[in-house]
Amino acid sequence: MIRFEHLGYRYPGSPSAILEDLSFDVREGEFLLVIGPSGSGKSTLLRCLNGLVPHFYGGQISGRLSVDGRDPVALGPRGMAGTVGFVLQDPEAQFVVDRVEDELAFALENQGQDPIVMRKRVEEALDQLGIAGLRQRSVNTLSGGERQRVAIAAVMTLQPRLLVLDEPTSQLDPQAAEEVLDTLVKLNEDLGLTVVLSEHRLERVVQYADRILYMPGEGRPPILGEPRAVLGQVDLTPPLITLAKALGWSPLPLTIKEGRRFVSREAGIENGGSLPAAVPSANAGSPAVEPSVVPAFAPATSAPVVSVSHLDFSYNGHLALDGVSLDVRQGEFVALMGRNGSGKTTLLKQLVGLLRPQRGEVEIVDPRSHESLNTRRAAVEEIIGVVGYVPQNPNALLFNDTVRQELDFTRRGHNLPPADDGALLDTLGLAGHAEDYPRDLSVGERQRVALASILVAEPQILLLDEPTRGLDYRQKAALAGFLKAEKARGRTIIMATHDVELVAGCADRVVLLGDGQVVVDGPARQVMGESLVFASQINKLYRDPALLTVEAVLARRARQAKGNGHRG
Repeated sequence: MIRFEHLGYRYPGSPSAILEDLSFDVREGEFLLVIGPSGSGKSTLLRCLNGLVPHFYGGQISGRLSVDGRDPVALGPRGMAGTVGFVLQDPEAQFVVDRVEDELAFALENQGQDPIVMRKRVEEALDQLGIAGLRQRSVNTLSGGERQRVAIAAVMTLQPRLLVLDEPTSQLDPQAAEEVLDTLVKLNEDLGLTVVLSEHRLERVVQYADRILYMPGEGRPPILGEPRAVLGQVDLTPPLITLAKALGWSPLPLTIKEGRRFVSREAGIENGGSLPAAVPSANAGSPAVEPSVVPAFAPATSAPVVSVSHLDFSYNGHLALDGVSLDVRQGEFVALMGRNGSGKTTLLKQLVGLLRPQRGEVEIVDPRSHESLNTRRAAVEEIIGVVGYVPQNPNALLFNDTVRQELDFTRRGHNLPPADDGALLDTLGLAGHAEDYPRDLSVGERQRVALASILVAEPQILLLDEPTRGLDYRQKAALAGFLKAEKARGRTIIMATHDVELVAGCADRVVLLGDGQVVVDGPARQVMGESLVFASQINKLYRDPALLTVEAVLARRARQAKGNGHRG
């Protein structure tokens, strides 16, 4: 189906090639998962498949590539449209009309399809992606996850032979991601559709892949093979596989079901028993907590710096926030979770003054001056002196020629003197990009540039909307360490995210939203430990509220080993 023969590619003005001497085949009907560090060339590889590279991006390409017997380099995106369906990392970049139903029909209209065929395909795509209820909505009113599903549906109306998706679940909540992946698997298995998909959140998709292509970047050759064989050789692995490698489990488990067999074996109940109670607790209604497993940071006890009271907000009659009330104290790390469209992004925009309450109040307190700002009356310029907001789409903050200029622009806007940004850029993994054009960077790199541009203003309250989008596991770990250090300095962090693994390792508290209302508000360990959908891989594996992360499991085992040694 796909053949790479010594393919190489260099972006315009780049001193080195992003792709070098790639030679491999993808079989018809295969489900190929492309993984690797952020910036390793995954998106570039995918863009070659429909001719976006080099037709849209320019640059120098060498070697040969064929897709279903056709040459994308010669034909370009228009010539490959009937063969390759492509879904970009930024779904909004694909939209050309305002209404969802019209967006799905747009490409079919360009092909001159019969109206009856068009209607049938649009209906099928709406049902396949579970977005029939959005058909009359403007794409501008959709959440990031809803936009992603609309973009996938628009591609699927063309019924391509090859479906290429660049991080299709990066903005989806766990349940929506599972629904999308189930749809892709069904298309792959029932129709024999070839699927090539890149993804950073491997815990969601690795079990569906026939093979994995690992792209290490930095000029090193890729690794292609069966999932267990590849994951056994690389260090960018999901928590389950990271734990399995640390404990010597073989063969590597790809699913929680497979992993629990090892847990059962170790507990001595391999033959049909059930796992022992996780941790004895004096209070049956509350999960026990192991002190040494609790993160070094503790929930804040200071006065609230954010107070939301009975907040309502609607978009064109659609109620996005419905009676939301919550307080956030200085130094807290709060995770806003919930399904796509539950109101997380809308709430963040209320806190920074980009949206104003239609009913209710939002009060922001500057912990330095103790001055209170009511977002109904305060100017945005006043609010951003206290609150920093990094949106889902980093492009909204990036409009200068270099990364360094982005940071300088923020300083000038806040009347701050010039400063050396080397340490900050190094911490965020951007040390080598100070003079790069931000929009040429990968989504994950742009996300970190946007974060850096906000942090230079030293906001007391930091709002993050899906900050791990486009980040690999190593970069997520670095971001988690950075955010915990910021919290330790007294910075308040409110983060909207679907990344349960980041929440498990960082957050003090989880606020779960549903249909614009606060459904649950409590300690992260308790909320995640009691959830089936928003639980971490390790929590699903052990079903123990004290064990949310790999580190917690290894720490417990180390204590147990030490205790056994003392008894010996």
